[in-house]
Amino acid sequence: MSICAWVETGNAKKGIELLNELEDCSEEDQRQKIIELNELMKHMNCKEFRFVFTTDLFNRISKMIDEKKISLKNVYLLLKRLGYCKIMKGPWIDVFEKSSLSGKIQNAMISESKKKNEERNDNLLVDLCECYLTLYKDHSPFLKWLFMPCLLKVALKKDENEVTQKEVEMALLALSNIGNNKLDEELYLNKIKRIVKYHQMHHNLTCLAYQSAWEILVRKFYNYNYMRRFRVGRRFHTGEEPFEEVELNELHFAREAARELDELTKCVDYQIKEEKEKVQKTEEMSLLMRWLQILGLYFCLCKLWNLEFLVLLCNVAKVYQAVKDYFRKICRLCIDVFEAASESNGVKIYDLWGSGADDVILEQFHKSTLDDKMACKGLEFYVYASRRLNEKEGFPFEEAKRKRLKRKVFEKMEEEGYEDCILSFHKTFNFHQKKSHSSKLSLNVYDYFIYV
Repeated sequence: MSICAWVETGNAKKGIELLNELEDCSEEDQRQKIIELNELMKHMNCKEFRFVFTTDLFNRISKMIDEKKISLKNVYLLLKRLGYCKIMKGPWIDVFEKSSLSGKIQNAMISESKKKNEERNDNLLVDLCECYLTLYKDHSPFLKWLFMPCLLKVALKKDENEVTQKEVEMALLALSNIGNNKLDEELYLNKIKRIVKYHQMHHNLTCLAYQSAWEILVRKFYNYNYMRRFRVGRRFHTGEEPFEEVELNELHFAREAARELDELTKCVDYQIKEEKEKVQKTEEMSLLMRWLQILGLYFCLCKLWNLEFLVLLCNVAKVYQAVKDYFRKICRLCIDVFEAASESNGVKIYDLWGSGADDVILEQFHKSTLDDKMACKGLEFYVYASRRLNEKEGFPFEEAKRKRLKRKVFEKMEEEGYEDCILSFHKTFNFHQKKSHSSKLSLNVYDYFIYV
């Protein structure tokens, strides 16, 4: 279908009509049209979002503000919903930051924050921060002093009524979207931990709010460990393991993530049964994708073995099995998690193999529709897994366990035709290595095999 055709028949046409009508109506009518547009956004696909919401549109809204043709209250109502959809659906390239409206929102935010306590409108400041954070990914470091106290005050609310839950959800979602996670002050991180602990006892957060709180903590752990890996010579921590990872384990991150994945997989499975011909990206799928992205970051650099990893990796395999015939992007993210886990010293090789990760990768290899990204990640998985299975363990008990697993894997690989499968990729190893933009992928075919 051509662009013109789907614009004429899809949600994009209705969205453009509603936006065009905003300029010539009363404030109350504007509000009703924006509420209608916000509802319409739930049903828009990525192509429709990209067509409707452009830099030109944001510039046009900025001009309407200057000409007093739209109230700021209505602008924030529209932008907050737009920012929510941008994070959940990932529908378009960052175009807001190129517009004059982004500068206007930032200036308004700074201006409001400088007012005295009795003059400052805290609700307005929250709206401004949420609009800006959800629509603009990279933020100036000096702005974090403004975002964090304002939004954490909202995030720390404990009331369980629906209105408060949605306020907390939006605040945490906005904080989780801070570029490079500049949320590094210990005071604020401790507050996020308090939010997580309180929810574990009282269950006061929505699924998205709880996920966003975990994302803030995991990104902090990832950024700390990433910088620690590459800033050689600078002393970050006196111990061998980062304190952030110890705290994540004490908060039972792996257990909680496993439970959330299990619950979401049941919902997605229900959607698939109901709509076999065409599966649209539901809220449950968006939450699943965000969890898998968080896990991919976590397993990249984790070092501490956790007994809860096995259940978590098993649940990632269940996610794959639930959506493998319907949603390829989620399948890719599952394989990303397994590839990251195969490299991590924190994940025992027995847990990785016991989770069914190898079955997922092999299943992909046998598909005629395997794409290049999945091939790269799958091959990287076997490079790391084979290397770790071929390394001797220091303790006799662990060494005996490794040998038993190695024999079992070797026999399974022979039975499944794994070597033939890898050999079929041999001529394209160099291509796949370039495709993955890394040197992780070995060009030596024997690095992918298990020897007893």
